[in-house]
Amino acid sequence: MNATDYKSRIKWITQSALFIALLIVAQALTARFGQVITGSLVNLILIVSTMTCGLPVGIAVALVSPILAKLFGIGPLWTIIPFIMAGNTVLVSLWRYIGAIKGLSQIAAYIAALVTGAVAKFIVLYIGIVRIAVPFMLNLPEKQAATISGMFSLPQLLTAAAGGAVAVIILPLAQRAVRR
Repeated sequence: MNATDYKSRIKWITQSALFIALLIVAQALTARFGQVITGSLVNLILIVSTMTCGLPVGIAVALVSPILAKLFGIGPLWTIIPFIMAGNTVLVSLWRYIGAIKGLSQIAAYIAALVTGAVAKFIVLYIGIVRIAVPFMLNLPEKQAATISGMFSLPQLLTAAAGGAVAVIILPLAQRAVRR
């Protein structure tokens, strides 16, 4: 490994660790406030990590996020964590690619990323968890199945949109700070 590769790996590890630490603090401090607050903040962190440090960092944070949530006692069953990872990965990937479209104003690209990312994450989670995992993979009492299904339907769209809306506002500042 040459010096450039080494520095690049160190930078990736450092950036990922920084955003994962931020994620831990956010989840620990907001867990008692419920899904809307915690979920919106987590989505914001996923988006900012991706847009300021790149897709590999964003994906690393996106994959670790549901595991940390489970360890904090705010996450769902282990069985559905892969679906959450997939939803998070779709969110950050769409933000990275749509949010960086040339030929659109930055705000238009961010709004397009917000809408498509939130809707796509919602669809992935709804189909994966509500339509596949709950009825076919999990043997849950009806009330618990309804609770999990409710958590992974409309609230996911709302929290991804809320996190994205805040990202639209703060990303220009965050990106300027990173460039310095």
